[in-house]
Amino acid sequence: MITPVIRPRRMRSSASLRRLASETRLHPAELVLPMFVREGRESVDITSMPGVVQHSIDGARRAAAEAAAAGIGGVMLFGVPDVRDAVGSGATDPRGILNVATRAIADEVGDALVVQTDLCLDEFTDHGHCGVLALDGSVDNDATLERYNEMALIQAASGSRLLGLSGMMDGQVASVRAALDGSGFQDTAVLAYSAKYASAFYGPFREAVQSTLTGDRRSYQLDPANRREGVREALLDIEQGADVVMVKPAGSYLDVLAEVAAVSDVPVWAYQVSGEYAMIEAAAAQGWIDRRRSIEESVLSIRRAGADAVLTYWAVELAAWLTEGNQK
Repeated sequence: MITPVIRPRRMRSSASLRRLASETRLHPAELVLPMFVREGRESVDITSMPGVVQHSIDGARRAAAEAAAAGIGGVMLFGVPDVRDAVGSGATDPRGILNVATRAIADEVGDALVVQTDLCLDEFTDHGHCGVLALDGSVDNDATLERYNEMALIQAASGSRLLGLSGMMDGQVASVRAALDGSGFQDTAVLAYSAKYASAFYGPFREAVQSTLTGDRRSYQLDPANRREGVREALLDIEQGADVVMVKPAGSYLDVLAEVAAVSDVPVWAYQVSGEYAMIEAAAAQGWIDRRRSIEESVLSIRRAGADAVLTYWAVELAAWLTEGNQK
């Protein structure tokens, strides 16, 4: 009979030993909840994302208060306007839905969590692209930066503590950082969506923001085949003054996330996107997978790969599970 001397199973032999030997742990403060806020008095279900809604302002206030009570780290706000135009005017209108929602939620939660805002034009343009279009129909990078600067100032003035630059324009971090600093918003942080890939997993998000996009975003979002390019983009954003860098999506890009985390001297976050959420919910609804274990494992894998925080639509529910587990 073979009798192994080295027995790694010893440290897996009981729940208490497994807990003591755990290399990666989740905490509610490491979770950020993406929230959609629409115009009108009624919240609306998002059919492709069961359990997620477009909130009314009042609904968003209640959801933010619940998130604060759950102890999560923050909320990332996305606006769903009724009217859109070529330059996304609603993004810089103080009465625009995102800016109104930011003021309402900042007033509701104070410093109990970090109120964050998506700084991108796609929700506000009638063509659905993340920037201003040139005459030939391409996205004009430098003209878009001017709009981003205007958005940064109105979002900061509305109470956003962290601006999520998700448009993938060259130089966006340096441009927005200069605009903020030049207008007295030195303490407003910048989150760079540095490695944001042109992914198929954004599909349900398009419903969530009622996207009007025609065509695709491959001329500015990253090619899913490219790992090194994602790392390079993150390093460029850090050099330009990003306070946090992001990898998006999370689940299909854990290799990129790990490499960015290995070289970054600022926090690295990851976004568990709408398609990742929808797939787990759909499979769980069919009884094919254990819903809770799948959610926990999926977020844990993102943290294990190097994310300091995770944007996930399960943030509040997961936080409750974590708190429940700590109380046992």
